[in-house]
Amino acid sequence: MKRTSIKTPLIASLLTLTLGGGFALNSVQAADMSHDTVMVGGQSMLPNKDIVDNAVNSADHTTLVAAVKAAGLVDTLKGKGPFTVFAPVNSAFTALPAGTVDTLLKPENKATLTKLLTYHVVAGKLDMMTLAAKIKAGGGKAELTTVAGGKLWVMMNGPHNITLKDEKGDVADITTYDVYQSNGVIQVIDKVLMPKG
Repeated sequence: MKRTSIKTPLIASLLTLTLGGGFALNSVQAADMSHDTVMVGGQSMLPNKDIVDNAVNSADHTTLVAAVKAAGLVDTLKGKGPFTVFAPVNSAFTALPAGTVDTLLKPENKATLTKLLTYHVVAGKLDMMTLAAKIKAGGGKAELTTVAGGKLWVMMNGPHNITLKDEKGDVADITTYDVYQSNGVIQVIDKVLMPKG
């Protein structure tokens, strides 16, 4: 995972000079960044942009973005938040049974799609340190309530890996942590989380 830490306009200017122009970031972007910039899907996820504006640039999240648009959740995820989005990569959607994504994207299945997507969203800004603290306080497991009203459970899998268990008992790994947004944080995951029923 490639991280670029930009804390002030002065540092950004120095990096631009030092790296011979191969690095470009204007002072407004630099001033707005309170966290590291993370690369996801081949693109920088800028902390001064919202969840939707960053996600549309990730080549790894084209299916998720199409689903968010089909469910009419763009305005919600561009809202103030903060939100934590557990964002499945394209391969996670591809791993679903054949035809599942096409069926979910049909207008008549909008309610089902909305429930599935909001099952991946939790209110608040839950970065790795916050999740780890909740897990420790819970004696090895923490329960999260999703925007859909369902439950997710987070657990440690080794010292630096957090897994999520959905209501069906399937487990997903967080593969890229703490992709900070202006209105929350994205945790990239390798499986689609499924609510009961």
